[in-house]
Amino acid sequence: MPDASTPDLAALREAAAAAQKALEDAERTAAQATARATAAPEAPGGTPGGTPPQGYAAEVAAGYSAEATLPLGALLEGEPGRDPAPNPKVQVGFALSMLNRHGLVAGATGTGKTKTLQGMAEGLSLAGVPVFLADVKGDLSGLALPGTDSPKVMERAASVGQDWTPTQYPVEFYSLGGIGKGVPIRTTVTDFGPLLMSKVLGLNETQESSLTLIFHWADKKGLALLDLKDLQSVIAHLTSDEGKAELKGIGGVSAATAGVILREIVGLEGQGADVFFGEPAFSTSDLIAAKGDLGVLSVLELPAVQDRPQLFSTFLMWLLADLFQELPEVGDADKPKLVFFFDEAHLLFADASKDFLQQVVQTVRLIRSKGVGVFFVTQSPKDVPSDVLAQLGNRVQHALRAFTPDDATALRAAARTFPKSPYDLERLLQELGTGEAVVTVLTERGAPSPVAWTRVRAPQAAMEPASAGEIDRVVAASPGQAKYGTAVDAESAFELLQAKAQEQAAGRAAADGETAAAGDQQELAKERARLEKEATTREKAEARHKEKATRDRNRVMGSLAKTAGTVLVRELTRSLFGTRRR
Repeated sequence: MPDASTPDLAALREAAAAAQKALEDAERTAAQATARATAAPEAPGGTPGGTPPQGYAAEVAAGYSAEATLPLGALLEGEPGRDPAPNPKVQVGFALSMLNRHGLVAGATGTGKTKTLQGMAEGLSLAGVPVFLADVKGDLSGLALPGTDSPKVMERAASVGQDWTPTQYPVEFYSLGGIGKGVPIRTTVTDFGPLLMSKVLGLNETQESSLTLIFHWADKKGLALLDLKDLQSVIAHLTSDEGKAELKGIGGVSAATAGVILREIVGLEGQGADVFFGEPAFSTSDLIAAKGDLGVLSVLELPAVQDRPQLFSTFLMWLLADLFQELPEVGDADKPKLVFFFDEAHLLFADASKDFLQQVVQTVRLIRSKGVGVFFVTQSPKDVPSDVLAQLGNRVQHALRAFTPDDATALRAAARTFPKSPYDLERLLQELGTGEAVVTVLTERGAPSPVAWTRVRAPQAAMEPASAGEIDRVVAASPGQAKYGTAVDAESAFELLQAKAQEQAAGRAAADGETAAAGDQQELAKERARLEKEATTREKAEARHKEKATRDRNRVMGSLAKTAGTVLVRELTRSLFGTRRR
């Protein structure tokens, strides 16, 4: 039996191992300090090449933990352009409760932002959140079909810790007024409003003011402006002789301004836009729908009208504004009621007036309280006005290119807008691979999360567009097709003003007839009076003649009695009338 004073061999071994570990840790710390001291100077804001320092992965993991998340991808570690490795243990995603703080998905063409958009839409559907997507290029129709398994997809999914399963999502396809494939979305001119109509017509401030006045008058008179011919008829009426007095007390509309507006409306009709306005008007609340546990993905197919960006961008803005008017206040919820994606968002703001931009900012700011999130998808952050960017809390930035001085300036500006991070963002943003992004979101407490270099998950639906036949099948089975598929031409301003014009014409004709009849009666009375006067004059003349003849006869007879002898022979040789007889 060992003596009590004899050292315990096991304890000695443990002490030796602890000392060895402490020595190794000290050597590692010293090596890291030496490497930092001998390395190139740090770029502003982070370590060279974007390599996160030790422990940054844990900081990222903590920053993106939330009770309910929309997964986006996994943190990438290593050097950009040198096969960085994703860390599947550090997941990057959005807090569902903060998606109504809106966001931006940006990146140059071909960097993978459309697939990021598709993956986000799929994740939202799985979370039971309905989504509206404006599909400008027709790339998102594959959401209606399950994805195709392949070694490349499975390798990517495994690398980011994604449990990838081919999935088909509930999709509704929509089209603007029936141009292209999808259930037609229409709205009335009244509902569209003068501000958006002015933008779509390209009017200046004076013309926009006049159009607002026209809408005001139509609303006051209860004239429904359902389609473009209603608007045309109201403008024509208010500039006619009968209608000019209608606006005299509130300013009036000049003939020149009315002419410009009417010409622009004709041009809009020439683009086929007349089918966008009319009934049945689309109810935006239909976009908030679910099938089972999955949120419905409403895809607005826009390839058929992508050559008219001003029109469809303004129409999308109307959808957002109408949602704001229709939805109740919900405050802060566990997840959004609807998430709205504006693809090719730069088209929304192209040539936008100051008033239009103010309306966009106001709508984006206020619609948060309705439980609606808005994401702008575009090539560069500079495509979105700064007032709008200021309202966005979530950001997914794919690679940016800097081929010109302006590009380089935009790149530096984009890098400076991220929270402080250990990355050299100016370099990293140029060296991101396809499907990689720099991400920062709002945490559940409303603070920006750590900046995370992320490899994005692979979509689980088909990444290629669906066939025309498949889209037709989905549309034919949609309840929206029965509700909105057939256009209706109801009685509106055009018919009412036309009927009024016909009544006025009939009234004028009747008045003209009465005037003509009264004139005829007056002429007859004048003729009768003239004839009666002439008859009276003749009668008086005849009476005077008879009276004179009687007086003359009596005078002659009296004189004959006195001169009978001397005059008898001579009077016999004359006629009774004084003529001589031969």
